[in-house]
Amino acid sequence: MFFKSPSPSTSRTATPSSSPPHRHTFSESLMEENILIAQSIITKWDVHSSIHACNIESLFSATNNRQEAKQFIKSVNDLQSAMHYFVSHHSGSQKLVQAQNLMQTAMKRLEKELYQMLKANRDYLDAESISNHSSTTLSSRASRASLSDMEEDSEDEVRSTDDLVSENMERPSVSMIAMADLKSIVDCMISAGYAKECVKIYKISRKSIIDEAIYHHGVEKLSFSLIQKMDWEAVEIKIKHWLHAVKVAVKTLFYGERILCDYVFSVSDSIRESCFAEISKEAAMTLFAFPENVAKCKKTPEKMFRTLDLYEAVSDLWPEIESIFGFESTSDVRSQAVNSMIRLGDAVRTMLTDFELAIQKDTSKTPIPGGGVHPLTRYVMNYLTFLADYSGSLTDIIGDSPLPTNSPLPETYYASPKKDDDLSSPVSMRIAWLILVLLCKLDSRAELYKDVALSYLFFANNLQYIVTKVRTSNLRFLLGEDWVAKHDIKVRQYAANYERYGWSKVFASLPENPAVAAEMPIEQVRNGFRLFNLSFEDAYKKQSSWVVLDPKLRDEIKVSLARKIVPVYREFYELNRNSVLRSQPGNENLVRYVPDDLGNYLSDLFYGPAAGGSVSGSVSSNSTPSHSSRGSHYGRSR
Repeated sequence: MFFKSPSPSTSRTATPSSSPPHRHTFSESLMEENILIAQSIITKWDVHSSIHACNIESLFSATNNRQEAKQFIKSVNDLQSAMHYFVSHHSGSQKLVQAQNLMQTAMKRLEKELYQMLKANRDYLDAESISNHSSTTLSSRASRASLSDMEEDSEDEVRSTDDLVSENMERPSVSMIAMADLKSIVDCMISAGYAKECVKIYKISRKSIIDEAIYHHGVEKLSFSLIQKMDWEAVEIKIKHWLHAVKVAVKTLFYGERILCDYVFSVSDSIRESCFAEISKEAAMTLFAFPENVAKCKKTPEKMFRTLDLYEAVSDLWPEIESIFGFESTSDVRSQAVNSMIRLGDAVRTMLTDFELAIQKDTSKTPIPGGGVHPLTRYVMNYLTFLADYSGSLTDIIGDSPLPTNSPLPETYYASPKKDDDLSSPVSMRIAWLILVLLCKLDSRAELYKDVALSYLFFANNLQYIVTKVRTSNLRFLLGEDWVAKHDIKVRQYAANYERYGWSKVFASLPENPAVAAEMPIEQVRNGFRLFNLSFEDAYKKQSSWVVLDPKLRDEIKVSLARKIVPVYREFYELNRNSVLRSQPGNENLVRYVPDDLGNYLSDLFYGPAAGGSVSGSVSSNSTPSHSSRGSHYGRSR
C-alpha cells in the first residue's frame, strides 16, 4: 500500500505572500492528535531504541502490562486513520510523512512481536491444543478475542485478554490467548499494508513445526525406487509408523493448522488459503505419496493385509482430507490421496488374482498322514479369515470386478458362486469362489490316498476345518448361514462315505438278523465270529493311525459306528456265545470280543499314531474297494 513509502511533495510549498494562512479543521486537529498519541506509544517500543527495555521484553508478554499492548494496536489503527485523512485532504503535509515514518517503526515492532510470539508460544500453539477448538467457535469469538477490536469507545473494549470469557470456559486457555494476540498483530499488519512481511514470518515458523512433527512420527520422503530395494520386513515397519502418523497428521496436525490459519488470517480468504497451502502442502504430499509408492512395488499375497491397512487408512480419513485440503491451492494433496487409493486398490485386485493362482498351482504331492488337515487348507482359510475383516474396503475395491471367466473348474462343481443367489455381495462371491478353488485342489490331493475310506476322511477333515473357520469368523456374515448349512451337510456326507468304505467288511460280517442266526448250524456260527474278528481287526489296525481333528466330528463318527456295530454284535454274541463254547473245547479264542470291548476300541480311534491301540489276532488280507469307485469328492453328488 502507499503507506509504506513516504514521498513528500516539495513542489507545492507555499509562501505567506502567495496563499492565505492555513486554517485547521476539527477533523484535522483530531487526526494530528492521533499522530501525537501514536508517536508517544510507538517510539517507546521502537526496536532501534536503546532507551526502553523493549528490545528484550515483549509487548504481549505476561509480565508486561497488556493494556499497553492494546494501546499500541489502537494507536496503529488511529495512525492509519490519520494517514487516510491526510492523503485525501493534505497529501503534501509533513504530518503524512511523520505518520508514515511512525507506521514503519510500528510495523518493525510488530514483525518482531510476531516472530517472538510464534517462537515463545510454540508449545501452546501445538496442533493438539488448537484442534480441540472448533474453527466455527473460534471464528465466532474472533472479534471478542482479538486485541485489535477496539474501534468503539465502550469500556468493554478495553478489558484485558485474561478477562475473555467464552460460553464453554470461565477463562480462556493459554493457546486461545496466544491465538488472539496473533490475530490482533496479523489484522493490524495486513490492514496497514504489511501482509507480505507478516505472512513470510508466519509461514517460516509454522512450516517448520509441521515438517518436524511429520518427521517425528516416522514419515520420511521415500521414493519408489528406494522402497522397492528394501526388504518387506523393513517396509512393514515403515507402514506401521505411517499408519499411526497419518491419523495424527490428518485429525490433529493438519486439522489444527487449518483452524489456526483460518482464525489468524480470517481477515483475508486469499491469504489464509495461500498461507495454509505453503505451510502444509509439502508435508502432506510426502505423507500421501508413501502408500502409492508401496502399492507400486512387487506384489505377493503376503503383502495383501498391509496394503489393505494403507487403503483403509486413507479411505477412512478421506472426508477429513477433502475438508482440510479443500482449497484449490491444495488440490494436489487431494489428488495424491486419491491416486494412492487407486494404486492400492489395483494392487489388492492383482494380489487376489495371484492368491487364486497360487492355490491352483500348489504342487504338494505327499499325502497328509492320517487324512488330517492339509497345510494348504490352513493357509487359505487363515488368509480368508483375515481378509473378511476388510470386507468394507474390499467392497469398494472389487465391487465392479467380475469373477474369473477362464477358470479350469468344471461346471458340475457344487455351489458355484456364479449361480448361488444367496451370495449377493461381490466380496461374498469372491470369497466363496476362492474356497471353491481350494476344494477343487483338495479333491486332487485326496486322490493321492490309496485307501478310498481315508480319502473321504481327508475330505471330511478339511471341509470341517473350512466350515469351522467360516462359522467362527467374520466369514460367517459374508457367506451366510445357508452356505454354512450346505457345507455342513457335505461334511456329514463325506463322513458317511468314510464309514461305508472303511467299515463295509465289518458291517458285512454281521448277520442282518441275529435272531435267525441262532438257528444256523454251529459251523456257520463259528465262521460268523471268525469273519467278524478278522474284519474288525483289519479295520482297526489300518485306521488306528487315522485322525479326525475336530472333536465334535470325531465323536459323531464314533457314535455312528458304535450304533451300527455294537447292538448287532451284542445280540449275535449273546445268542451264540455259549453254543460255540460248548461245541468244541478251545473255542474261547474264537469268541474274542465282549460287546463292551468294541466300544472301547472304537473310542481309541482318530487320535493318530500316538494314541492308536492294537487288537490281537490276525489281520485280514482282503482288499478294499477299488479307488476308482470314489469318483470326484466335491463335484459328484451322493
